[in-house]
Amino acid sequence: MKKQGGFTLIELVVVIVILGILAVTAAPRFLNLQSDARESSLQGLKGAMAGAGSIVYGKAAIEGVETLPKGTDAQLDDETTLAFGYPTADEDGIVKVVQGLEDDTEWVYGTGTAVSAGTPLVATFANDSLTDGSEIENTECYVSYIEPATSTATPLIAVVDDKC
Repeated sequence: MKKQGGFTLIELVVVIVILGILAVTAAPRFLNLQSDARESSLQGLKGAMAGAGSIVYGKAAIEGVETLPKGTDAQLDDETTLAFGYPTADEDGIVKVVQGLEDDTEWVYGTGTAVSAGTPLVATFANDSLTDGSEIENTECYVSYIEPATSTATPLIAVVDDKC
């Protein structure tokens, strides 16, 4: 008589238990992918703001308006408003120069809570329930842009991703 080969029930149970343990330890890492993607998108927006600000500063230097404070005739030929050569923290400044930020199907923005460095423009992912800057700040998942306060400063751009 020929002996049949195969796995015993005990061996199958052990393999299933080992796979279960691996799944429990690996699943949280894979379930956090959406949060990681949201944080990366915010980092991308921060980079876009920094890049756009540098380009605008270069244009302002060429036009000779890089030292003018906000509220004066500090603007580019395309009417982008400036504060010491960088875009202001509003629709006529940073929103105008960052491609896609004005698209309300992708991003929503508003005026944030004033801090010692200035009043920020805050932006996060499009959401119909968010109507102003304080609601955006309450999400704890946004990018903050504060225009420079002096001619020797640069914009303060920060990502808050505590609850993304």
